[in-house]
Amino acid sequence: MPHNPIDLAVLDMAGTTVADGGLVLRAFDVAATAAGLETEGPQRERARQYVLDTMGQSKIAVFRALLGDEDRAQTANHAFEAAYDDLIDEVDIAPIPGAAEAISALRATGVRVALTTGFSRETQDRLLDALGWRDIADLTLAPSDAGRGRPYPDLVLTALLRLRIDAVDRVAVLGDTTSDIAAGLAAGSRIVAGALTGTHDEPRLRAAGATHVLPSVAEFAELIRAERA
Repeated sequence: MPHNPIDLAVLDMAGTTVADGGLVLRAFDVAATAAGLETEGPQRERARQYVLDTMGQSKIAVFRALLGDEDRAQTANHAFEAAYDDLIDEVDIAPIPGAAEAISALRATGVRVALTTGFSRETQDRLLDALGWRDIADLTLAPSDAGRGRPYPDLVLTALLRLRIDAVDRVAVLGDTTSDIAAGLAAGSRIVAGALTGTHDEPRLRAAGATHVLPSVAEFAELIRAERA
């Protein structure tokens, strides 16, 4: 039985469409120190590993889980955002090769595009400004715009509702982390693909349930265009 065409592509930012030069871990180190975590030793290493494992999730949720205290989590989150904002000018923030062209090609074939993140709205806007991407997509969403961040389905479903997509089987999701995969599956998206340009490798993405694992967003755009042909 033929599928409905894909009408919405929900794309993660850092690691999937944007290369940020490892800024997340650098900003995390600043935030962890601000929250009182020891600067070296097993506690810090466990925290860094947790950040890697949960990459793609809402940052405030990560700090809540790590610190177990709302005040400390808020302190860490504010420090993270400030550090990311300060450091963004020190590295070459750039599109993943072919990302801008892939987004434009998808939109040209009638696919709506939403860019999503685990960052705050302010940090996402800073990234969009650094890239000159304010108008590149149909919609941009941070966790605060949707209710909850990944691995929950809220970002994907909010994109579907705001862009008036008829059904979840018309949605395709792409991300570089297991959290992206979990969110896409929870939302019922027909395609939930992993990109090998970011944090997690192919075995982890496949184990998380990815329907496809692709070298980059460029191949994802080709996949969606082929489905609509």
